[in-house]
Amino acid sequence: MSDTATVFNQHTAARPAAGSTDRPPPVQHICVVGGGTAGWMTALMLATSAYGPRLKVTVLESPQVGIIGVGEGSTPWLRGFFDGLGIEEAEWMPACNATYKAGITFEGWSTKPGFERYFHPFASMLDNMTMHQFVDNVHARLEGADVHAHPDRFFIAAALARQGRGPRAQANFPFDVWYGYHFDSTLLGQFLARKAVERGVTHTARHVTQTLLNERGDIGHLQLDDGSRLAADFFIDCTGFASLLIGQALQTPFVSYAENLFNDAAIALPTPLTGAIESQTTATALRHGWAWKIPLTNRHGNGYVYSRAHCSPDQAETELRAHLGLLDADVPARHLQMRVGRMSQIWNRNCVSVGLSQGFIEPLEATALLFVQRTAGAFVEALEAGDLGTAAQARFNEDMRTRFENTRDYIVAHYKTNSRTDTEYWRANADNLHLSDSLQGVLMTWLSRKPLAAGLKQGRFGQGYPIVSWYALLAGMGIFPEGDDLQPPTPHQARHRLDTVDDFIRRSAMNFPDHRALLADIPPRVGDKTLQLYLW
Repeated sequence: MSDTATVFNQHTAARPAAGSTDRPPPVQHICVVGGGTAGWMTALMLATSAYGPRLKVTVLESPQVGIIGVGEGSTPWLRGFFDGLGIEEAEWMPACNATYKAGITFEGWSTKPGFERYFHPFASMLDNMTMHQFVDNVHARLEGADVHAHPDRFFIAAALARQGRGPRAQANFPFDVWYGYHFDSTLLGQFLARKAVERGVTHTARHVTQTLLNERGDIGHLQLDDGSRLAADFFIDCTGFASLLIGQALQTPFVSYAENLFNDAAIALPTPLTGAIESQTTATALRHGWAWKIPLTNRHGNGYVYSRAHCSPDQAETELRAHLGLLDADVPARHLQMRVGRMSQIWNRNCVSVGLSQGFIEPLEATALLFVQRTAGAFVEALEAGDLGTAAQARFNEDMRTRFENTRDYIVAHYKTNSRTDTEYWRANADNLHLSDSLQGVLMTWLSRKPLAAGLKQGRFGQGYPIVSWYALLAGMGIFPEGDDLQPPTPHQARHRLDTVDDFIRRSAMNFPDHRALLADIPPRVGDKTLQLYLW
């Protein structure tokens, strides 16, 4: 099977459970504490498990606690979530001001001539026609040949974003692009809440005043602000960075990633939508972090993720306003603090933490909702297997630890490979030596001019992201011999005709509509067999 097909299969596997079982559930009542996108997504996945209405699911949502809601992007896994629930894009996307996302453009992370920006594409089956040319040229350039090896030229997703096209092809073009979305996270949480209640989830609007443990040390019940108590067999902590259950009540240790991910704060600032609606997130390097730009149907979501150790919140806000041309504008900004890392046990006793309560890796690759989906999906699998014992808990925690660390490594690689020298922030990131063995394996293999494929496939390093992502990152940042050291290519090194690649990408892109036009008339998706036809 091709590498791209492997990516697709991994994405399609992360779907809510289907079917039913005659076995009684191992627990009768699960309480999800906290709403928002994390809480309601988890509740929906529990409510649509194989146990159906025999499993009681309650969402306890405090009316006193605000939701961290901004313009947000997703990975392609979210598509599988909605498909699995049978919810059409034409229903949920307009309700959440959502747009399509073909990938992420990185601006200004590299100072290498010709590599000042690059696009991280989401996979497509069309990549099978151009990936080998890209990889061959990458290795020829690593060997010192002056050949074109910038990723943007080789992938259909990059062309779609460049041209303002939506990543859903016309019906007569049976090749899929595995896309993500941009959306208003507050509106998405509200939409999921409505769907969850429709599917039998109980919604209780009360504030937790105390979490009481039983004689075994498990969570027994919650004391509420009206004097009542809420008991359940199992609890899901979706209380955000407060980690009310997993952290405060169960005293689960937190594992910080601060030594290699410096950013610990963010500022959000919306701006009006002007011009075309892009099908990409833009991540622009600033002096002490990076700025996001996320297109919604009604506005742009903007923000600045930065390190408080390198600049103050006021300095960061001034820099963001200057970046957006809003120094004199009376537009309020929201300041947020981030705790980057993970819980040492994401499942502890009779509690699983989901969302910000379990941990957070900064939003550079839009992995927050991905971890909600992965965590809730893994717990539903354990639940449906009828095994919530210590062995299942240990396997779950080890899987989550690995997923967090693999994602962390890919994010760290962006900072480690930057070539900016304008501030101490960027110099400290480039000089960072707190790298995992896995990430060191990726970088050492690349710098030794060896292919990454074998190490990735054998699991020796770089797990969690596919080959195309690692090659796009390292080539896109221009991690090659300097221009003066490049030599004219040999006939073998120059064997690929890039005009043929250009023509293939150009003609393929013609089958994808303008993004704004696609959003105005979103076709049905549920039941679409295009993806499956080209995977099996």
